[in-house]
Amino acid sequence: MFRIRRRATARLSAAILVAGLSVGGSLATAGVAAADDAAAGGATATLRDEMAYKGDATIDGDDVPAGLFQMDVAGGGGTLQTYCIDAHTDTVFRASYREASWAQSSLANNPDAGKIHWILKNSFPQVSDVAALAKQAGITGELTKDDAAAGTQVAIWRYSDHVKAEAKDTEAEALADYLEEQAKTKAVEEPTASLSLSSASVAGKAGEKLGPVTVTTNAESAAVKVAGAGVQVVDGSGNPVTSASNGTELYLDVPAATPAGTATVTVEGSLALSVGRAFVGEKVRTQTQILAGSTESKVAASFTATWGEKDHTGPVLAAEAVKNCAKGGVDVKVTNSGDEAGEVTVGGEKHTVEAGKDLTVTVPVKEDAEYSIAVTGPNGLDQTFTGVLDCQTAGDGGSESPAPSTAPSPAGDQGGNADGGNLAETGSNSATPVIAGVAVALVVVGGVTMVVLRKRRTT
Repeated sequence: MFRIRRRATARLSAAILVAGLSVGGSLATAGVAAADDAAAGGATATLRDEMAYKGDATIDGDDVPAGLFQMDVAGGGGTLQTYCIDAHTDTVFRASYREASWAQSSLANNPDAGKIHWILKNSFPQVSDVAALAKQAGITGELTKDDAAAGTQVAIWRYSDHVKAEAKDTEAEALADYLEEQAKTKAVEEPTASLSLSSASVAGKAGEKLGPVTVTTNAESAAVKVAGAGVQVVDGSGNPVTSASNGTELYLDVPAATPAGTATVTVEGSLALSVGRAFVGEKVRTQTQILAGSTESKVAASFTATWGEKDHTGPVLAAEAVKNCAKGGVDVKVTNSGDEAGEVTVGGEKHTVEAGKDLTVTVPVKEDAEYSIAVTGPNGLDQTFTGVLDCQTAGDGGSESPAPSTAPSPAGDQGGNADGGNLAETGSNSATPVIAGVAVALVVVGGVTMVVLRKRRTT
């Protein structure tokens, strides 16, 4: 485990030094940073330090805790309960997670994803009466909530990671066996997103209605807001829109006299999320989770509109990006709403987008790798999409560490976990002292330099 920490430390130290040397240049040349999957929207949440319920288990002979995680939705918007579906990957406590489709997670190529969904809907905490759950599973001993969480997690691992997972508690193991057996012949299809949009980017000319962008949501109503002067969100008939429901089509009405510009439209709502939604790390490599329960939670999605002046001729381009785990990369879609073809550069390769059409380019990205994909073109198109591609479970070859790691490491942990296991460590808790150390080192170097200069002046 020390080998992994040392390599991460070296990379982090180098990154800090390079950043310190290049800040001036990057500020002068950087394009617009863009978040990928903006239209996918949904909930974002932070993983809590402690698990809600847990028991003891083994994965391929290694001791691990197994149980139910909790997340706090951003903005004080609710609480989520989740299970792990990536057993060999480190859990970074306090990491930010975002809701994702199965296609954007490790479930993309997993034929057993529907079986996991069935387990979630038919076990704890969806079945909160653990005595009734024990009776249904034919368990004669006492099944506690900790046992129920551990048994459910073990059953999920058998389908998410395809590992030999066993609960140490007799009742928990019996529940895991029951759930695994029942799920063999049962599967539940992927649940719908809590809130998503059909597109993250639209383009056109002043004097037009830019869109449509279709809202998909389980919320009864979601607020619609626009950040941009002199423009408004309307429906297909041109009526102002301030709220939306499932199926609502949104347009951005740009008056003819409006100068070229951009605006961002945000859709926000509140609802209990559907069990079975995946949650992936937000620009950090951490265990992928799957939703087991939710309180009323805040959700949001957004799209950006770009337009040229009314008499503009030539291409009018807009770009968006979304992870494509099935292809092992990122799909970059460029739309041309202008009257002439436009030549764009996507990740260093040139492409032509015909007038009135769109082009999707899949940029290959290595598993677990951070990516930065620049998209440039005429009339000011200059965007960079960044993120981390996390599409595989570590057991499928997606991680440096083969050791299972299923619980958040406490602050200051130096290689073990709270339960005494010798687990892989690449979490944020180990990065903090490194950053502090590098900062101190830089201060020391600066101090030494000042002393030397003073001595030279004195001489």
